[in-house]
Amino acid sequence: MPRITLVCLIGVCAVLHSGGGAEAQVYPTKVIKMIVPAGPGGPTDVLARLVADRMAAALGQPVIIDNRGGGGGAIGAKATLANIPAISKSAGYDSAKNFAGVAKVMDSYQVLVVSPNLPVKSVAELTAYAKANPGKLNYGAAGPINLTNLAGELYKLKAGLDFVAVHFKSGAESLTCVVGDQCQLTIDNVTAVRALMEDGKLRPLAVTSARRQTDFPALPTMIEAGVPDYVVTSFFGVVAPAGTPAPVIARLNAVINEALRTEAVQAALKKLGAEPTIESPEQFSDFIAAEMRKWTEIAAIAGIKAD
Repeated sequence: MPRITLVCLIGVCAVLHSGGGAEAQVYPTKVIKMIVPAGPGGPTDVLARLVADRMAAALGQPVIIDNRGGGGGAIGAKATLANIPAISKSAGYDSAKNFAGVAKVMDSYQVLVVSPNLPVKSVAELTAYAKANPGKLNYGAAGPINLTNLAGELYKLKAGLDFVAVHFKSGAESLTCVVGDQCQLTIDNVTAVRALMEDGKLRPLAVTSARRQTDFPALPTMIEAGVPDYVVTSFFGVVAPAGTPAPVIARLNAVINEALRTEAVQAALKKLGAEPTIESPEQFSDFIAAEMRKWTEIAAIAGIKAD
């Protein structure tokens, strides 16, 4: 039997294996180990455990979680699947070439928020204000390789803006900077900003998804707000190294997609500001390749490097 190890990256869960062949027809016969490159309790860990519980029930084998936080996902598997290979020459793998998609579990969206002290009430007003004050706005980001920074760079590129990215060690610190008005704007996951928005400590201007969200129906998408071709989502899925037996990929895809159809899983994802995404392995592989191309271009234009 091949040994199968699930490796959950920041925003994605990867399946690693050795061996293959006919044994895949009776997979799995052993305990499955899921390595989560994030500490217990965070969104990545919660999603990993949600997937692990459903997989264990369906596959008839325990799925054990192994939390290995730190290094932006590097400790767990060197890097995030799409973002870091796009900006690091030493990532150690090519997302599109070395992995095959299994299942895309969910998409979650980000929100463009500003300090309530900033005299803008819409994305159009923010864009105009930033153009009138080049280099004078501070953008809070959780480090140069974090999605918060990449999302800001994409906004700068699409809207033709010039603001200063201020990098912190965590998303909490960057949000504190905006709440305290030392930074004037940021783009972060809805789970991170929801409470601050509801308390009036941050002013939301738009969501980064392709369509409006039921939680905040009055908020336009970035595209609706006038920023062309702007869609940024964080995602969680399952991938396997290239060469993984097709029966293994097909079974995992079927198991995970069946779990995503249940009310219990959909309710749990909703609490995390996420929606289930039921796709074929080929669709997920195409998505990863497209994300890689997008962030490689953005990183090159912005001069972002992890090395």
